[in-house]
Amino acid sequence: MIKEEFFPTIVYGFDLPMATHLNQQLERDIIEWSRQDKGLQKTNVKGWHSQTDMQTKPEYKPLIDQLFLAMRHVWDDQHLDQEPVLGNMWANINPPGGYNQSHIHANSLFSGVYYIKSNLKSGRLKIHDPRPGVQIIMPIRTKTEIPKPLWRDASLDPVPGRILIFPSWVWHAVEPNESNDIRISVSFNFIQKGF
Repeated sequence: MIKEEFFPTIVYGFDLPMATHLNQQLERDIIEWSRQDKGLQKTNVKGWHSQTDMQTKPEYKPLIDQLFLAMRHVWDDQHLDQEPVLGNMWANINPPGGYNQSHIHANSLFSGVYYIKSNLKSGRLKIHDPRPGVQIIMPIRTKTEIPKPLWRDASLDPVPGRILIFPSWVWHAVEPNESNDIRISVSFNFIQKGF
């Protein structure tokens, strides 16, 4: 048998070393921001979504520097020319019961999330199979563990200090926060210079 797997959808993950101090500062800054700005209504349900100009605020430069380091690895792995440009960035606070509806990020190349305050019950990132037509039929599968290439969606844990990066055209959502605490994350979009 010849078996080849084509057209994979890659999700990159990066765990920041020594993220505790960075996350404590980000948590304070974002909570204070949310007290001063009512935010936006986008895909968030029962949660706060900041303005999308977070990358222009100097207090977030330490995180931005880490995002660029991560994107450099993605750029190299994807054999991309031109340099990465941070298109926009915003903070999210999901209280208990808060979630984000399924969506994509238009006019971007790669999107991602950085987890500041979260736990395993505060809402996983759910990504959906991007292939058109794949949801037309749901075959009955054996009762064994299904290998990843056959999954129709995947749920990724929100680990504090972790950056997840994926193609911007991937449909994704945030599951409801079933914990008793808030979930704080930062979302972002990268494009190529010249676009």
